[in-house]
Amino acid sequence: MLTEEPRDKVKTNRSVNVSLGFSPQDSTHGNAKEVQLMQEGEEQHAPGEGSGGPSEPARFGAPAVVDFFLKIATVSVIGFFVVASVYYGSFARIWEMTIARGRVFSFFTYASISYSAITLFYLLFRTFLWVAYKPHMLASGDEMPVVSVIIPAYNEGALVEKAIKAAIESGYPLQKLEVICVDDGSKDDTFLYMQKAKAKYPGTVTLIKLPGNKGKRHALYQGFQKGKGSIFVTIDSDSIIEKGAISQIIAPFLRNEKIGAVAGNVKVLNKHEGIVPKMLGVSFILSFDFTRACQSTYGSVLCCPGAFSAYRAEVVQKVKDQWLHEVFMGEVCTYGEDRALTNMVLKQGLYTTYQNSAVVLTQVPTNYSKLSKMYLRWERSNIRESLILSTFILKKYREKHRVLPFVNFVIVNMRYPFQYYAMFFLLINLFTYPANIFRYLSLVGVVSLVYMIYYIRAEKNSDFVYGILYSYFSIFTLQWIFPYAMATLKSKSWMTR
Repeated sequence: MLTEEPRDKVKTNRSVNVSLGFSPQDSTHGNAKEVQLMQEGEEQHAPGEGSGGPSEPARFGAPAVVDFFLKIATVSVIGFFVVASVYYGSFARIWEMTIARGRVFSFFTYASISYSAITLFYLLFRTFLWVAYKPHMLASGDEMPVVSVIIPAYNEGALVEKAIKAAIESGYPLQKLEVICVDDGSKDDTFLYMQKAKAKYPGTVTLIKLPGNKGKRHALYQGFQKGKGSIFVTIDSDSIIEKGAISQIIAPFLRNEKIGAVAGNVKVLNKHEGIVPKMLGVSFILSFDFTRACQSTYGSVLCCPGAFSAYRAEVVQKVKDQWLHEVFMGEVCTYGEDRALTNMVLKQGLYTTYQNSAVVLTQVPTNYSKLSKMYLRWERSNIRESLILSTFILKKYREKHRVLPFVNFVIVNMRYPFQYYAMFFLLINLFTYPANIFRYLSLVGVVSLVYMIYYIRAEKNSDFVYGILYSYFSIFTLQWIFPYAMATLKSKSWMTR
């Protein structure tokens, strides 16, 4: 229901005037940075400056009244589904129809029920892991390493300057920080904004301009080649890190020499630009503050996201050429560079962890078209890298902590056949027992509410309702993505360049 692997995003609104419609009652972690961005964004471009003339006026998302209505309506509709399923539904009738259809249906139904029970127990187990998770802490006497921040950019415009500024002003000692910004053949004014940033911070910023659009891997590779630090930090050019984020993301490396990569905590920057970003805002919280926190307790975060991650330089240097020229099914891989690099770190026998105190705010899609393209790209890379992970996850790729990564791998990937069988089962039964739709819809709502407990504990606001909306939205509009991704696995198109 809720996506688990947010990584690189579809390019969205390029303007620095990130209109967020902030209101005090919606205050959550990261809103201070949003307010700062809004204040900085008050400087309008002069006519003709940038790639599209003057900046567009700020666009607000759903007004407060609409937001309130949606939240009340969502909870009310779920209540209606539950009441209707009790009044009209009948488990006995559904079971009789299942048995009547023969052994095959009965077998898959029993298997689905068994898998549901397993996932329930696994959810409870992951809850204990989530509660046990603690971020690594910096000690007062820690010797801070030299850090190379690498920011790849393509047609990002003014936002790339903000990304560079946030990295430099994050509070990390400047004598131990270098920021390498790589222009991947942009066709707009991105490089001009990079030059403005270099002029402000001449001793810290290094610029690389590629002659043409080579792709994000090539841009990052150039940064890896140029970087002098013992830690590489990668930040997307449409992402703004919070104060102290660089210090926080390198903390795990200082505590454990077996940690090879660290995932930052990605939150949505433009969540007030519409319903889609609001839904993604909740989804990202669950993906990072729950899923990656659980994975971090046994040292196997499966994807250190492109928006904000850190790697030991020596680990990257060992695999960077293999990573750049990664081939799958006879085709050179172009997307999913973050998941691929994470896999290569794990394969070296190292740990990958999550640091929830290292926060970055990132742009996300604001409409269905861009969202579906983003998910399609993610799903293709997820399938590819899951197959690659399966080639070594059963081997002795590291000394310990191998059982839980394998259990997680099996349970998570088994969801696909059962998920699509459940949908097929529902469609078949709807023709003979239409009232079953109420039971199905109420089940979706109740399960979503259970997951929202984790969101409420983390964020303590009423936006959890958008997570419930996202569950229905995902089921009815995004289920085509996995089978289509399977059918087009060899596609190399980024779809947004």
